[in-house]
Amino acid sequence: MPAIQVSNRQRLIKIDSAAAKIFCCALAASLDITDRSFSVIFIGTAAMRRLNNEWRKKDYATDVLSFVYGDELIDGMPFPGEIVVAPEIAARQAAEYGTLPEHEIRKLIVHGALHLMGYDHETDGGEMIRLQKRVLRRRFFTETPWLIEKDR
Repeated sequence: MPAIQVSNRQRLIKIDSAAAKIFCCALAASLDITDRSFSVIFIGTAAMRRLNNEWRKKDYATDVLSFVYGDELIDGMPFPGEIVVAPEIAARQAAEYGTLPEHEIRKLIVHGALHLMGYDHETDGGEMIRLQKRVLRRRFFTETPWLIEKDR
């Protein structure tokens, strides 16, 4: 089982870190990468804008960034990198697309994981996006606990 690390560094959208970890473990199993570990970090819009500007020279907040580390090891397990998600951006996009914020956040995690696996939608002739669509149709995508905490 992969050692998935989840960190929520934003406050606007309540993320259930335990549920996010369950989703990421199911994703790793679906992608057959249970021999690897990775991190998912949820951050606010301002922090995402700073990261996007620093690393991609694009001065706006994006929805997801993947930081690929390559040959890193953590506790003897390959650690390909980190996925950074901006839930507020995801929620805005979900409203635009007519979907649930929950599904948009999940889609962004899948997208980020595929980047960690070496896929690049800008250069692969659509291979990554086709795989992403297949993954989004798999049962685990909607059957794991919700990442966004519901008001109690």
